[in-house]
Amino acid sequence: MLESYFPLLVKLGAIASLASLLARAGSFKSMLLLESRTLRQRVWLSIWLSVAFGASVAVRVVSRSYPGADLGLEGALLAGILGGYVTGLASGVLIAIPAMLAGEHLTMPLLAAVGVLGGVLRDLAPAAEEIWRFTPFFDLNIYRFFKESSDQRRTAFQLEFFAGILVAQFLRQILGEGFPREIYFLPGKNAPGLILAANYAATVFAVAIPLKIWNNTRNEKKLEEQARLLVEARLAALTSQINPHFLFNTLNSVSSLIRTDPEQARVMVIRLSKVLRRLLRKHEHYSPLRDELSFIDDYLAIEVVRFGEKLRFERDVAADTLDMLVPSMLLQPLVENSIKHGLSSKVEGGTIRIRTWRAEDRLCISVEDDGVGIPEAKLATLLDGGIGVNNVHERLKVLFGREFRMWIESQPGKGVRVHIEMPELQPALVSV
Repeated sequence: MLESYFPLLVKLGAIASLASLLARAGSFKSMLLLESRTLRQRVWLSIWLSVAFGASVAVRVVSRSYPGADLGLEGALLAGILGGYVTGLASGVLIAIPAMLAGEHLTMPLLAAVGVLGGVLRDLAPAAEEIWRFTPFFDLNIYRFFKESSDQRRTAFQLEFFAGILVAQFLRQILGEGFPREIYFLPGKNAPGLILAANYAATVFAVAIPLKIWNNTRNEKKLEEQARLLVEARLAALTSQINPHFLFNTLNSVSSLIRTDPEQARVMVIRLSKVLRRLLRKHEHYSPLRDELSFIDDYLAIEVVRFGEKLRFERDVAADTLDMLVPSMLLQPLVENSIKHGLSSKVEGGTIRIRTWRAEDRLCISVEDDGVGIPEAKLATLLDGGIGVNNVHERLKVLFGREFRMWIESQPGKGVRVHIEMPELQPALVSV
């Protein structure tokens, strides 16, 4: 008696392994996320399922030692449930080829019909997502039907789904008992009722297991996508935190220059247009360092007009760092902080220095000013609040996790130095 149950356990283990292998394929995984597919996508889904489940039929036919390896019926039904009539019909035909070559001529019409039955079940679903809610436990389906009385259409579909699997297995049983040489049927003719019941249960579970495995894969992909969108939204929010007073002050300066120095006002408007154009490119999370420095040149050219010669700018940039990628808008908040908090209140003005260099496989950046400095009590919490320095720190954390370092050195009356170390980014590996 126990020997009769062993192939059923093999079947469940085989379909779990096969479903897991398919879930690791990137193109198959992406198709699982689609609820509606083009004809081309349905054909590819059919090919994936036909190759996988057709191979299981071939193992049973060729070896003759592993009857539980044959997953043809379950594969055809799953193909119809996932892809509809076309995918189910095509998959049923292709999966049956190894059995047809072995002389089991009724296998192809049976699997083709089962594939179409899967398409019918898909059409009966009130929503595509209901397919993934299927459970092999009949009592739970009955419980849901009476418990979820507000939406019995959904729970009724689960019962229809369950019945559809039983119908597919019943067709195989009837044909297998009537035409034993024309079709494969695992229990055999005149098998005890308990073994027949176990075979029906195994078929139900063999359909449910891949759906559960693939649904977990779908949920993981959705979580990854949601995490990615959250990062995108967070980066967009952080990037948009550019001080609006800069724009207002610049326009006021332009307004004053129009009367006294029209040519200087024209140059300032050109510089401002470049700055604004760069600010509007928020979809780019990375840019070459040379572009960031060019942006700082335009930004400081405007500030120099406002502050006069008391604002000076120096840079010591290693040539081999110019083409390295950095997070967009990395330097501007730091430079703005230096001007606003370090130099604007200093009567004689001061100098902002930017240095870049490479240290092994890391890019090092230093932004320094000789302004009024930061009190020691405030320095300890600087990265936890504000817009400028905190903005940069948060974006680096989102993009690099723990793969970066950022720290601040300051002495009251002697200025501030912000240090950043980050991994080198290869242009070919980063979408700019």
